[in-house]
Amino acid sequence: MYSEVLRPGVALGQYPERDHTCRNAFDATLHSALGLLRRCSLNHTRRADRFVAGVNDASAGLQQLSDGRFRQRVDELRRQLAGAGLDEQRAVEGFALVREAARRTLGQRHYDTQILGGWVMLNGMLAEMETGEGKTLTATLTAGTAALAGIPVHVITANDYLAGRDAELMAPVYKLLGLRVGAVTEQAREPDARRQAYACDITYCTQKQVAFDYLRDRVAMGSRRGCLDLQLRHLSGQGGDAAPLLLRGLCFAIVDEADSVLIDDAGTPLILSRELNNPLADDTYVKALDMAGRLEEGRDYRLHSQYHDAELTGAGRPRLLEQAAGLPAPWSRQREAETLVKQALRALHCYRKDRDYLVHDGKVQIIDTNTGRLMPDHSWEQGLHQMIEASEGCEITGERQTLARISYQRFFRRYLHLSGMTGTAKEVAGELWSVYGLEVVKVPTFRPVQRLAGTDRTHATAEQKWQAIAARVREIRRSGRPVLVGTSSVEDSEHLSRVLQQAAIPHTVLNARQDQQEAAIIACAGQAAAVTVATNMAGRGTDIRLEPGVADKGGLHVIAADRNEARRIDRQLFGRCGRQGDAGSFEAVLSLEDALLKKYFPPTLTVLTRVLARLGIPVPGLLMMRIAQRLAERHHAKLRRNLLRVDEKLKETMAFSGPIE
Repeated sequence: MYSEVLRPGVALGQYPERDHTCRNAFDATLHSALGLLRRCSLNHTRRADRFVAGVNDASAGLQQLSDGRFRQRVDELRRQLAGAGLDEQRAVEGFALVREAARRTLGQRHYDTQILGGWVMLNGMLAEMETGEGKTLTATLTAGTAALAGIPVHVITANDYLAGRDAELMAPVYKLLGLRVGAVTEQAREPDARRQAYACDITYCTQKQVAFDYLRDRVAMGSRRGCLDLQLRHLSGQGGDAAPLLLRGLCFAIVDEADSVLIDDAGTPLILSRELNNPLADDTYVKALDMAGRLEEGRDYRLHSQYHDAELTGAGRPRLLEQAAGLPAPWSRQREAETLVKQALRALHCYRKDRDYLVHDGKVQIIDTNTGRLMPDHSWEQGLHQMIEASEGCEITGERQTLARISYQRFFRRYLHLSGMTGTAKEVAGELWSVYGLEVVKVPTFRPVQRLAGTDRTHATAEQKWQAIAARVREIRRSGRPVLVGTSSVEDSEHLSRVLQQAAIPHTVLNARQDQQEAAIIACAGQAAAVTVATNMAGRGTDIRLEPGVADKGGLHVIAADRNEARRIDRQLFGRCGRQGDAGSFEAVLSLEDALLKKYFPPTLTVLTRVLARLGIPVPGLLMMRIAQRLAERHHAKLRRNLLRVDEKLKETMAFSGPIE
């Protein structure tokens, strides 16, 4: 039942991780077929029911114990786990103790459905739990039990806000169990602070923080990665002239919001870099932007909006060489000149302010489109970031040189034990199995879901859509219900805010500009007649608690102002209402000018539907959106597959010289 890796402790100086071997085509096909067979045939109900019943039996007498006797029981279990490892009997005892610790410290006792979710993760699977079912509390069962066995645990979630919040909220539970908990966020910049957090029994962090710290360790280790080398490093404190490592290895991971972490972010490679000693002069970027501005779309270059990319045509290259004639390096070198102008075209036409990035404190900061949050200290590569800085009139930072790189697919497969939880996994269950070996198990809700789905409405123009949303908000608000409107970008959220202001509708905006006020804004979003306009920041991990009496009026109403590029992200937004059996409802108000259709729907069909709409002929807007979403999902899945193939091919190609990270 339990993997052999669920054993106590990490030996002195070791850096445990799984050496994941690349699969050949036959092995990959066989693995995918096995996953399909498992999803169709396996039923975990009997094993899970037996486990839940065991936890309930073990919990029966714990409430009568004094605090002193309770701690003795915890110490007894730790000694047993240290000697014999983690099996089903001791896991039952561990879950019962964690459950009692939560009752004593938080006043919250895990439901049977949460015990089931914890059991799923302890067995190396992914628990799909409906939004609002208490995934944060559920994770304490698995994390606490594994940590009591002496296994370093990483609880990984989608953003710094959730990592810091969850660590703080659950700390009392772990403290009563004698466990130390730490958090690694963007604010913890000092290596010593990070090292101390990773040295805790349980560490809350984001995927970006832990993956980059892993790359830093790989760079620090260099070629000295054997057990003896690591023991000498540990005993010497510094390992010669090298800095001490940050992590204790990749032992046990619980990935919260797993589809966001393992799927949505998996299409972007992680690159650890340092600033070049000989950066290009600032006027080089300005000159590239000037040259790009003189080129004509269609004749000199083509844009590929799906890929955020641009390419010069056969006619564009001679025109560029004509402009660059007589200029010094790098313009005298054709390949470098073309690369610079291509990046300038991308900066001018493929990346938009308030959608892809913000200018904040005089700096260009990237917006994570999946979460709506800023990503400080992250930058685009190959001069693109500097080109955007030049176009915005910001101080130009130095270009960076790659030190190490890895994909999320390859990184997470290196954990000895990988598990996770999310509210939206069924759409990508096949990919989760084929890439990570994670089987998705649906966990039933504690109370029946009362969320009501409204009818999607599609308007001909974006402005008609915004006016319709304002009218709908006014209508819902009159009944005393709170309203949450989800938009796809900072730009759209602020445009809708202006529309609501003109309609004299009081509201609050939550986007990347207000990330510091997130907790306060969410705390008020469930009040009677409250109106909140938010980007995807409000789509994950946010628990909008209803004010007393609001549920009786119908609960929170959610309006989607756009369809996202994945159905899962839409479901996350709609999941903000109707949580834990509360009343709630949702709908989508869309337009034929929405970004999703512009980017993915065939252009000729788009023109035809707009003409029909203006003539008063109904168009199947919902069907169009679904087609565009499917095309977007296929596009992003293809990008992830290609990245994984490149990663594995690079590993094979460079195997003779050691690991590529």
